Amino acid sequence: MQKVSNISDLRLLFHRNERPIYFISATNFNLLGIDQWVNRFKYINYIDCFDGRHPNVFVPPQLPHEEFQSIEDINNYLLQHKDVVDYVERAGGRPVAVFLMFDAETERLCQELGIEVWFPSAALRERCDNKMETVRIGNKAGVPSVPNALSKVDSYAHLREIADAHGLGEQLVVQTAFGDSGHTTFFISSEADFDRHAQEIIQDPEVKIMKRINCRGATLEACATRSGTLVGPLLTEVVGEPELTPYRGGWCGNEIFPGAFSEEVRAKARDMAYRFGNQLMAEGYRGYFDLDFLIDKDTDEVYLGELNPRICGASPMTNHAAFAYADVPLFLFHLLEFSGIEFELDVEELNARWANPAFIDSWSQLVIKHTANNVDIITHAPATGIYRMADDGSVSYHRFDYKRQDIESENEAFFLRISGPGDYRYEGADLGILITRGRSMTDDFALNERARHWIAGIKKYYAAKPIMAVHDEQVPAPGAFKIL
Repeated sequence: MQKVSNISDLRLLFHRNERPIYFISATNFNLLGIDQWVNRFKYINYIDCFDGRHPNVFVPPQLPHEEFQSIEDINNYLLQHKDVVDYVERAGGRPVAVFLMFDAETERLCQELGIEVWFPSAALRERCDNKMETVRIGNKAGVPSVPNALSKVDSYAHLREIADAHGLGEQLVVQTAFGDSGHTTFFISSEADFDRHAQEIIQDPEVKIMKRINCRGATLEACATRSGTLVGPLLTEVVGEPELTPYRGGWCGNEIFPGAFSEEVRAKARDMAYRFGNQLMAEGYRGYFDLDFLIDKDTDEVYLGELNPRICGASPMTNHAAFAYADVPLFLFHLLEFSGIEFELDVEELNARWANPAFIDSWSQLVIKHTANNVDIITHAPATGIYRMADDGSVSYHRFDYKRQDIESENEAFFLRISGPGDYRYEGADLGILITRGRSMTDDFALNERARHWIAGIKKYYAAKPIMAVHDEQVPAPGAFKIL
């Protein structure tokens, strides 16, 4: 195809794609279902969520390895696995890889294997991922953050001095540069609060010190391209629910539904994402990204929260929203941007259409973690597939499936198993993801009764045995890195 000028061209381009494209990660969760849109799109994963039954997932046999400290470690292990190398070589062509996370070593391994990485460089992603840099990029784009100061902090007295100088008030939120917000966001109202987190705060060369506001979180994914920034729907965030996560402030799911936000808030967020994406292009970053927003519940003001310069946990929701089935998933524009194919799209027209509430339907996803402060070994786990809820709230396994769109009603759910038999179950371990039609939260944004039944019903399928004797270094520490 010489040039992509409209959605029909884009659909046809990837329907006929002959270039092998691999999503290499711990699981296929973040790009679930993209293989149904892109010919020769495959998943190379470490965890077999589907017990070998997904036609486009390749999981090599496990080999001895050093303990993984990050998703990057998992990807680098996979890229050095002989079975993965053989799998890619057998497929032939000019292979492409996309990742959730990668580093300079990943880039080096891909270069050795002749695999092209379709993302901005790891160094650029790391710079943009810095929470201080996010504030600065937002300021350039005219996208404001919650009132803040960026500074090195040496002590509680120093923190108070900075806060007073910037009029940030007595109740503060402090964030360090990198990491999941559930682990690196600290609520400071007293010296005792500061002392609990002093080591993490003081060791950083610069932290973000924010005024604490009465807010709710939201997230939105977008894609910066040479034709402009395409903006997806605004999603609610499920945060800190104790049935789902042991972490206060930890992300544990999303909702999408037409009445989630006022039109004024949705319009503000879309405009902010559009301007931020165009500024990212000026910074040299292109392609898929996610913005977290903080919405002041007292004023309806919308503030920039964080940038995720990558696909993320919200990506399965965005790429299965109604607009994706009317046109194409947002991630296909990312692939187009890196494909080398010439294109010119009417981004303004697409954004205007996707802003219509008719292109938003109602879905929820909940990330279920092990919340108890213990470590044991899983002996039984629920299989990936479709589950059903009876009138009394009990949950039962119905059938194997790997397509979430096969859920027929709000009494069915798709469960993607992450932790299975033989895995350690430790505090914060990802057990799996539950995807349902309809809402999982009340209007006050607490888990609703249906969601609580689903969570309890899935957890009942897990059984574990205590650890009898094991070397300490083999046992994951509470809060070990997340893989989603």
